[in-house]
Amino acid sequence: MLRVMTWNIRTGGRDPGGADRLDLVLRVVAAQRPDLLALQELRGFDRAGLAQRVGTAVGMRPYLVRSWFGQPVAVLVRPPLRVRAAARVRRPFHHAAQRVTVETDAGPLTVLAAHLDPYSGTRRLVEAGWLAAAVRRASGDLVLLAGDLNTLDPGTDHTDRLARLPDPYRRRHLRRDGRTVETRAVARLAAAGLVDLHAALTPGDPGLTAPTRHGGGVEFSGMRLDYLFATPALARLARSCTVLRDADTDRASDHYPLTATLLM
Repeated sequence: MLRVMTWNIRTGGRDPGGADRLDLVLRVVAAQRPDLLALQELRGFDRAGLAQRVGTAVGMRPYLVRSWFGQPVAVLVRPPLRVRAAARVRRPFHHAAQRVTVETDAGPLTVLAAHLDPYSGTRRLVEAGWLAAAVRRASGDLVLLAGDLNTLDPGTDHTDRLARLPDPYRRRHLRRDGRTVETRAVARLAAAGLVDLHAALTPGDPGLTAPTRHGGGVEFSGMRLDYLFATPALARLARSCTVLRDADTDRASDHYPLTATLLM
C-alpha cells in the first residue's frame, strides 16, 4: 500500500513578518508518513540546502524544481521507493511542475506535482493542457497528478461560495464575461481521461481544502482547489482519498493536505 499526499504549505511554511509554521508542517508530514509527497509554495527551499534539510527531517528524498515566476514545487520520495527519473515539466508555468517516476510492484508510477496560476483562468487552462500532454508522455499507464490547481470543479454549484468573496478574488474564478464560473482547467484534465480521486472515492464530501480554520485569508470562502488526479489504471488501485483536517493542519497552512492510499 502506498500513501500519497499533496499540500500547499503557504510561502515555505513561514509568514513574512509573522509566524514560522515549518515545524508544524514537518510534524504533520512525520505523523502521516506519506510515501510520496507533492508540496507547493516552497519559498526559500531552493536556497541554502533547505529542501534537503526538510527531506532529511521527514526521512524523504526531495526533488525540487525552481519556479518561473512564483514559488518552487517538489516531490518527496520515501525510501525504499527507487526513483527511475526526475525532471521538471519544461513549460513556463506561473509556478512550476515536477515529474518523478518511481518503481512499484505494479510497474512504474509517475507523479506530476504542479501549482497552477492563481490569477488567470485562461493561463490555468493552458497549464492544464501542458499537464495533460505530460501525462500522455509518461512511461506506463500509472500516472498521478497532484497539486494546487487553483481551480473550482465543474460539477459543483459555486454561486454562494463566490458571492462571499471580495470582488478582486471573485474575478479569479470567473470567465471574462464576469458571470461564468471558471472551471476549464479541471474540465480539461477530466476530458483527458484523468479521474478525480476525491470525487470518485468520497461522494457527498465537498472536499474543501481552503481556507483552513486558523490559516485562511480573504481570498478563500470554503473551496476545493487541491486535487489528486489519476489515470484510469491507477484509479482502479486507489482505495481512499481524504482531506486531512486536525488541530495541526488547522494552523500549519491556509490549505489542508489531501491524501490517498493506493493498492500497489
